[in-house]
Amino acid sequence: MMTGNQTNVKEFILLGFPGSWYLQISLFMLFLFMYILTLLGNITIIAVVGTHRRLHSPMYYFLCNLSFLDILFTTTYIPQTLANFVSQSKTISFPSCLLQMYFVFSLGCIEYLLLAVMAYDRYLAICHPLRYSSAMNTTFSSQLVFGSWVSGFLSVSVLAFLISRLTFCGPKIINHFFCDIDSWIALSCTDTHLIEMVYIAIAYIVILGSCAVTLVSYIYIISTILRIPSAQGWQKAFSTCSAHFTVVVILYTCSIFVYVMPSKQNSLNMNKIVTLLNNVTTPLLNPFIYTLRNKEIKEILREAFRTI
Repeated sequence: MMTGNQTNVKEFILLGFPGSWYLQISLFMLFLFMYILTLLGNITIIAVVGTHRRLHSPMYYFLCNLSFLDILFTTTYIPQTLANFVSQSKTISFPSCLLQMYFVFSLGCIEYLLLAVMAYDRYLAICHPLRYSSAMNTTFSSQLVFGSWVSGFLSVSVLAFLISRLTFCGPKIINHFFCDIDSWIALSCTDTHLIEMVYIAIAYIVILGSCAVTLVSYIYIISTILRIPSAQGWQKAFSTCSAHFTVVVILYTCSIFVYVMPSKQNSLNMNKIVTLLNNVTTPLLNPFIYTLRNKEIKEILREAFRTI
C-alpha cells in the first residue's frame, strides 16, 4: 500500500494470457527466447560500438543509448511476466506495480525522444554534411541524450503520483501482462478524469511531438536525397537512415493506436495484443534491423566471426 488507507487493495493479480498449462509453458518459452535474443542483440551492438573507434560517432552513440534503453525496458516487465506464466498466484504488490508502471512508461517516452533525436541527427548529416561535425559535436549529442532521459522520467512522474492517490476498493485483476495505466484506470473506484487528461496530454506531447520532429526531419531528408544527381549518392544517403526509418514506422504504427486514443474507448484485450507487438517485438527487432541494414556494423561482425 502506498498511501496509508487510501486504498484497500494491497496487491493486484496480473491476468496475463489466460489458458491451459500447456499454453502458459509455451508462452513462457516464447517470451524467454525473445528476451534472450533482445539482450544478446542489444548487448552486441553496445559491445561492437564500444570496442571500435571508427564507430565512435554521434549516430552510433545514439544507437548505443537506444540499445541500453531497450535492455532496461524489457527487463522492467518481462522477468515478472515469465514468473507469472509458471506461478499460481500471479500477484504483484501495489508498490511494485506502481514502480513497474512508472519505469515502463518513462522508458517508453525516452525511446520516442531518442528516435526523434536520431532523426534530427540524420537530417543534419544528410542535409548539412559540411557543418555536421561542428553542429553535432560531443557536447551537443550528450546534451540531447541527457535531455531525452531526464524528460522521459519527469514526464511520467506527475502521472505516477496521481495514480498513487487513486482508491482501489473492488476488483484487483489487471487484464494485462504488466501494470498498464489503462488497467489501473479501469479498476479505480474514484474519479479518474484528471488522470486520463494528463495521460492523453503526455501521449500527445511525447508521441506526437517526437513524431512531428521525425516527420519534418524526413521530409527534409527525402527532399535533399531527391536532388542528388547520381544513383550511387541516392543509395548511400538512404542507407544511412533506412534502418532508423524502419524502426520508427514499426513503433509509431502500434503506439498511436494504444496511447493517443482515449483509454476507455479502447478494448483492454486489443490493447494487450498491440502492446505485446509494441513492447516486446520492437526492442527485439531494433538491433537486428540496425545490424542488417548497417554496412559498417555488418563488416565488423563478419571480421569478428572470421577470427573465431
